Amino acid sequence: MDRSRDSPIRRTKVNLLLDTHILLWWLADDPRLPSTARQLIAREAQSVFVSVASLWEISLKAAKGKLRADLRAIHQQIEHGDYTYLPVEPAHVLGLSELPAHHADPFDRILLAQAVSEKLSLLTCDATLTRYGEVVLLA
Repeated sequence: MDRSRDSPIRRTKVNLLLDTHILLWWLADDPRLPSTARQLIAREAQSVFVSVASLWEISLKAAKGKLRADLRAIHQQIEHGDYTYLPVEPAHVLGLSELPAHHADPFDRILLAQAVSEKLSLLTCDATLTRYGEVVLLA
């Protein structure tokens, strides 16, 4: 029996940009990461991108004591894993002005602008971001 039509996961390969919390949960094998996200990252993604903005967000939150993270270890996991770093480019910053004001978090907004600009799917657990349309995949 073919169950591919019953699955909530897209069957076409997608290029994913990981939201920061998805990245951290994936690297830590955290049980909060939904199984749909695990499957997308491990099996369904053509390419998995990590924004440099996520490293910046992790660094700031760690410095404020909101998060315990070893930034160098995270960087090494990304460098030695099957991920592609996505730098923040002028086109991404310029794209921010074109985004509706559905969400105020600057890191989420730059990730959205990057996803739109680079034709990636932003994988997140933040349901608020789905207001931006098909560019967002809710895990």
